[in-house]
Amino acid sequence: MVSLSSFRMFQLLPGHTQPAGHRSRKTRLVTKDGHCNIEFGNIEYSNHFAYLVDFWTTFVEIRWRFVLLLFVATFTGSWFVFSLLWFWIAKSNGDLTGQNRTDGHVRCMDNVNSLTSAFLYSLETQTTIGYGGRALTGHCAATVALIVVQSLVGVFINCFMCGIILAKISLPKKRAKTVTFSNTAMICLKKGSLCLLIRVANLRKTLLIGSQIYGKLLRTTTIPDGETIILDQVDVDFMVDAGKDNLFFICPLTLYHVINRSSPFYELSADTLPQQDFELVVFLDGTAESTSSSCQVRTSYVPQEIQWGHTFLPIISRTKTGKYLVDFSNFSRSVRISTPHCVHCFETDADQRKHNNHSKESQQKMGIDNLGFQVVDIHDPVDVTKM
Repeated sequence: MVSLSSFRMFQLLPGHTQPAGHRSRKTRLVTKDGHCNIEFGNIEYSNHFAYLVDFWTTFVEIRWRFVLLLFVATFTGSWFVFSLLWFWIAKSNGDLTGQNRTDGHVRCMDNVNSLTSAFLYSLETQTTIGYGGRALTGHCAATVALIVVQSLVGVFINCFMCGIILAKISLPKKRAKTVTFSNTAMICLKKGSLCLLIRVANLRKTLLIGSQIYGKLLRTTTIPDGETIILDQVDVDFMVDAGKDNLFFICPLTLYHVINRSSPFYELSADTLPQQDFELVVFLDGTAESTSSSCQVRTSYVPQEIQWGHTFLPIISRTKTGKYLVDFSNFSRSVRISTPHCVHCFETDADQRKHNNHSKESQQKMGIDNLGFQVVDIHDPVDVTKM
């Protein structure tokens, strides 16, 4: 169950805005660095067993401090458990110091005289050190079986812990750290349409293959039957000049969403934008070229992080040596440009300009010349009637 106290009502409905001066909520569903701000409550105790069944994913996703604790506890615990078994065998056979031995006593282990020496022998066996001071005599079948079992357990623990560490190091979300979004989004004119602009950059020279970008607008809506839907998700399509799929992600890209009648931002204006309460979550999916692992980068924007009437500064230039230079100092910087106050204003002005141009053309051209007709002058009338 999602904790409702962590969220406020998202509003993006015509005529529903926050009061003037109302401060935006500080918490958001997705943080700027892509972490999801959500918690689950009232989960049944039996459901926690599912985490133990999927133990590999559980161990890979836990924090590093717990992985290191698990690493130390696993090895130390296995050494100690097997040392108790070695000590029990030595004690049962009478090999410990102070035990009464009969004539012709056959020892199972040499130089294992106490629990401490049994622990050292267990450590040497599992880590394959073998200093030579403590060793099996080979006269007891139990010791032969136990050393085989401990060796197999030691190999299993080594493989498991190495796999966890390698898996955590190579997690796709680490690759996502080298993909960054602009701190703010812009709304301005682009190619004759009012658009929402976002900039994204890949900080590595290796590509993200098959990159796709899309967005989700999170808001609270009320359906006609009166039910309130919290965190209602609305699709927001983004594209670049070359399309929206399989991006050539070698340099920073400016993504844009066209605000038209099908856009959830259609009712926004420069005045009402700061008073809205919604969250725009942007996703970038791709496959790392070097590791072939899929990764997803996320970020979010609230209305206070969207600048109306601004556009991004150019950041790509060419050096004297012919290389392309990316200036990341201007990555999130913007400049103010002339932008319509709202989408309705832009469409009204466009229709007015179209109507004016059509009127001017009508006034300048009163008729249409038809080249299929020719003018013939007849000077003398001709009587072709015959009796």
